[in-house]
Order: sequence, then C-alpha cells, then structure tokens
Amino acid sequence: MPELASLLAFALIALGMVLTPGPNMIYLVSRSICQGQAAGLISLGGVALGFVVYMLSAALGITALVFAVPLAYDALRLAGAAYLAWLAWNALKPGGRSAFHVRDLPRDTNRKLFAMGFVTSLLNPKIAMLYLSLLPQFVNPQVGSVFVQSIAFGFTQIAISVSVNALIALYSGSSALFMGER
Repeated sequence: MPELASLLAFALIALGMVLTPGPNMIYLVSRSICQGQAAGLISLGGVALGFVVYMLSAALGITALVFAVPLAYDALRLAGAAYLAWLAWNALKPGGRSAFHVRDLPRDTNRKLFAMGFVTSLLNPKIAMLYLSLLPQFVNPQVGSVFVQSIAFGFTQIAISVSVNALIALYSGSSALFMGER
C-alpha cells in the first residue's frame, strides 16, 4: 500500500483535476441536460471504464512501454490534441455551436451513451497525463508492490472522479428539469 501522505497528496491532485472543466465534464453535463440524469449516469459508467483502462495500463507497466516507444506516446498525445481541436473547431467554425449550447438532439441509446463516455475518457488528455505521467511519480518501490500501489492510487482517482461527476450529472439533470418548468 502507498504511504498515507502520498495517497492524500494524490487524492488532492485528483480532486483538483476533476473539478477543472474538461472533455469528460462537458460530455456528462451535456448528456444530463439534454437527456436527463439517467443518461448522464450511464455516460459516467463509460467514463469510469476509461479510467479503469488507464489504471490497469499504469499498473501493468504499459506506461513504461508507451514511454519506451516514442511513437506510441506521440500517437496518444496527437489523438488527444486532435480531439480537443475537433471540439474547438465545432465551437468556432462559422455556424458552429459551443459544446455548452443546448439544442434538441435525438435521444441516444444507453449503449451509445456508455461508448461515448468511454471514448471521451480515453481521449481526455488530462486523464492520460494523470495516469501516464503523474501517477508513476507517487509510486515508491521501496514501500511495497508497484502494482498494488498503482491500483490503490487508481481506485482513489476513480472514486473521487466518479463521486464528483455523479453529483455534477445529477445536478445538471435536475437543473434542466427545474428550468424547463419555468
């Protein structure tokens, strides 16, 4: 197990990161507002699965592989940058709309909501940096198993992120219902 001080420091960083708006938050808020709280929570399931993929990658040493093969790391960074550029282009192009612009959309299936949450999480550069660069800095091989420590840090981040994002999804869905009654 990691040292308590390291775990608390990592938890504080994870909390700061989840409170900073990014692709996951934008996606969850938009789904909750447009399709209700249930859609936001289903989407959150996909986002959480993306966290688990990153956690297992870090715990199983795939992080080392990504850094050992510069092309893999560059591909991951470029995919994240391309996703952010696509979001920006859709917001700024002539006739484009901001990701925060509420509009009527066809209702997505639960499967699509989950899958989009998963993809959004995997392409989220904040999460990639957290697991690929930041988490390994907190792991101390002299304290115990690197795998166990990586899993402990990962579950800490997942618990914090899922809790905060669930509250955001529920609040967004409730706010949309409240505003719709006005």
